[in-house]
Amino acid sequence: MSEIVSVGLGTRAYDIHVGAGMLARAGALLKPLAGAIVPVVTDANVADIHLPQLQQVLAKAGIETRAIVMAPGEVSKSFAGLERLSGELLDMGIDRKGLVIALGGGVIGDLTGFAAGVLKRGVAFAQIPTTLLSQVDSSVGGKTAINARQGKNLIGLFHQPRIVIADTALLSTLPRRELLAGYAEVAKYGALGDASFFEWLEANAAKALAGDEAAMVKAVAHSCQMKADIVARDERETGDRALLNLGHTFGHALEAATGFSDRLVHGEGVAIGMALAFKLSVKLGLCPGQDAQRFTRHLQTVGLPSTIGDIAGPRASAEELIGHMAHDKKVADGKLTFILLRGLGQAFVTNDVPLDAVKSVLTDG
Repeated sequence: MSEIVSVGLGTRAYDIHVGAGMLARAGALLKPLAGAIVPVVTDANVADIHLPQLQQVLAKAGIETRAIVMAPGEVSKSFAGLERLSGELLDMGIDRKGLVIALGGGVIGDLTGFAAGVLKRGVAFAQIPTTLLSQVDSSVGGKTAINARQGKNLIGLFHQPRIVIADTALLSTLPRRELLAGYAEVAKYGALGDASFFEWLEANAAKALAGDEAAMVKAVAHSCQMKADIVARDERETGDRALLNLGHTFGHALEAATGFSDRLVHGEGVAIGMALAFKLSVKLGLCPGQDAQRFTRHLQTVGLPSTIGDIAGPRASAEELIGHMAHDKKVADGKLTFILLRGLGQAFVTNDVPLDAVKSVLTDG
């Protein structure tokens, strides 16, 4: 079972190929795009598991590859990581007609896309995401970035991939925690704009997370379709695309407060952030309490954290978290931007939120 989702961006349109076993088709899919030598950027963890298969598949298609293996984790999404990767790509002789492949999760996709975007003023790249989070979110839409001392993803650009190959069979190798962290982004799509999809997730998430092929392909493809539709309407986040940040203003602040450590991985921060966005929406009289409870209950049912108290270790104060939010990319004219909800599937963007209400939610949540 496989599906193709198109991202409609005119001359920069591309397809997302979703299905179990899709990696075996990578040679045929990438051959029309490949240069003489194709760098494959990955990290040490993914290289051990998936790199040999990809290189074998591409070799059979007549594509010569050279691997660049980065350190796992956010440490590579840095100026030092960008310098190292760019240098290796230049040493390989990559030119503007070449193609770079990102094989990995969100860190590798973001870093590779950014390097490709700035290298020689723009080189094509392909995304082969290996985590659930990257398959449904970071590999689609062209946002690329590295982190700065002041926060996540503050140095970057929009650079769309030429193709995305999302092999759902690769998700079977993920640790349970990482799989669940990715699922937070799937639940996000139901919460922000599709109540019927959220209802489907309530009935089918357990199957998908347990390895049911058809359920996982549908979850990934539907999430990608929702993101593709939003990106096609608003590529550079001047309107609707901001809805995709549901939970992220809170989540990024929580990640910063925990030092971007394994105390809280990104998807867990987003899960708690979405629960907090629902609580804030209820506090402001915007959203029915039962919708907030229903969403939080779903997070808890699948095994995701839903409160600040679920994070191990010392708890950050409301003031500290608001301080981190002040560095968020979504701050506009000195005002914090939040994605709030009028109900399940009814998200909207606002920067008209009383700070006292935010502090109260952060203190209680």
